[in-house]
Amino acid sequence: MSIPDLVALRDHAIRVLADAGVTTPEADADLLIGHVLGMSRGQVQAKALVGAPLDAEQIMTVTEFIERRALREPVQHITGLAPFRTLELAVGPGVFVPRPETELVVQFAIDALAAVASPQPLAVDLGSGSGAIALAMAVEVPHAHVVAVENSPQAFVWTTRNVRRYGDDRVRLVFADLADALPELDGTVDVVASNPPYIPVGAVPRDPEVRLFDPEHALYGGVDGLDAVRALVVTAHRLLRPGGTLVIEHGELQAESIAAIVRDGGFTAVASHRDLLGRDRATTATR
Repeated sequence: MSIPDLVALRDHAIRVLADAGVTTPEADADLLIGHVLGMSRGQVQAKALVGAPLDAEQIMTVTEFIERRALREPVQHITGLAPFRTLELAVGPGVFVPRPETELVVQFAIDALAAVASPQPLAVDLGSGSGAIALAMAVEVPHAHVVAVENSPQAFVWTTRNVRRYGDDRVRLVFADLADALPELDGTVDVVASNPPYIPVGAVPRDPEVRLFDPEHALYGGVDGLDAVRALVVTAHRLLRPGGTLVIEHGELQAESIAAIVRDGGFTAVASHRDLLGRDRATTATR
């Protein structure tokens, strides 16, 4: 197929993605085209207005990327990158792609960490995946020390890559299960944050991007979705100092159940927080 300029290519891409049922065809087309051309979304739109020319290799690469996205492969897998707050994380098969919702959740952890009086506050990200939460805390609270814990060999590859890019001697990466991680830090941690698997095993996500491409170990948390949360709360209580903060991301219908688990686990000041769409998305508590 010969497409002579950017406006024609962009129109074609949007049409293909819309026909495939992609919910954000224009944004995704701009992101994929921009990745190939080294442009922002705004630059792609501006260049399209003047019908900027393209070469054959650019046309072929964009066309391939659009075909992959039409099969519902996530944009982040195609580009290999996932923006997260101030970071651009490497992602791909085997690791959960960080979501915008988590950018809001991690703010609670960042705020708690920044408020610690110690000159070197300590945080732990349990089930770190891409390292999004751990690295956001480390980058945005530059005097903090952070430990990222991950137990999936496939995800650990991506955690390692991102810690090498954005971490420094303040960020430590540990391969361990969250249920028995870091006994040497018991009672010394200021903030524990986590986005654990919380989908019930019978509640298969409708979105093909999640169902087909996100790793199962990062999605499913047992029959009620809360197995990992129960283990997380026990570990967090063990790790946190008195007065330390726990931050958990969860599904919009789980706030009440998680609050009960957290209270039973010995925490106080338990509070749920809504995302920008008004959905219960995070629970915080004090050790």
